[in-house]
Amino acid sequence: LKVDSTNNRVGIGTTSPASELTVAHASGTDGRGIRLVNSSNSQTYETRIGVQGLENTSYAIKDITQDAVRFLIDLNGHVTMPSQPAFLVKPSSNQTNIAVNAQTVVVFGTEVFDQNADFASNTFTAPVAGKYQLNVEILLQAVNDGYEYLDVQLITSNRNHINDTTPDHYLNSDSTLHMGISVLTDMDANDTAYVQIAVPNTGSAQTDIHTYSSFSGYLVA
Repeated sequence: LKVDSTNNRVGIGTTSPASELTVAHASGTDGRGIRLVNSSNSQTYETRIGVQGLENTSYAIKDITQDAVRFLIDLNGHVTMPSQPAFLVKPSSNQTNIAVNAQTVVVFGTEVFDQNADFASNTFTAPVAGKYQLNVEILLQAVNDGYEYLDVQLITSNRNHINDTTPDHYLNSDSTLHMGISVLTDMDANDTAYVQIAVPNTGSAQTDIHTYSSFSGYLVA
């Protein structure tokens, strides 16, 4: 163990530490740099960190204060981040008779999953600034063939994303429509995203949003 003359660098296995902590090891199958060993119940759990990377059956970065794993690599190399924002929500029941000449927020009452707990009251709130993949799938029933337009809108704090259709151009009778939006969009911390339907003042308030609809998203970068 060597502490250099400035008292700012520590070397283990070397008398000339190149950084604040330098661990040097000899070549060979057992020269692994840093070895972290925890023994209990006659079993040894070991993590090795060296020039070839990190060797272990699994590796985790844990927030000790919150007692939560934030980053995990298993023995097959699969990487998971249990606190990474990701959600999938669906309507609990059909949302019936969507109002005309109005913008109606889509109600998503069932959370299939909400990793990091960022979805509430039909709205996703970004916990950090980043690029988010957001996906909207809306199944509409009894769409009035007299609608001049029908919009599915993904409303975010920075910009709106719209899928627009004109039912009166191609529907001969009331029908079922599937409409979707899939975008990679930028969000700042505490920005929000929600889904709404816009219908003009033509036709009747009869369109329903089916429970097969969904809203999902996750933080990409």
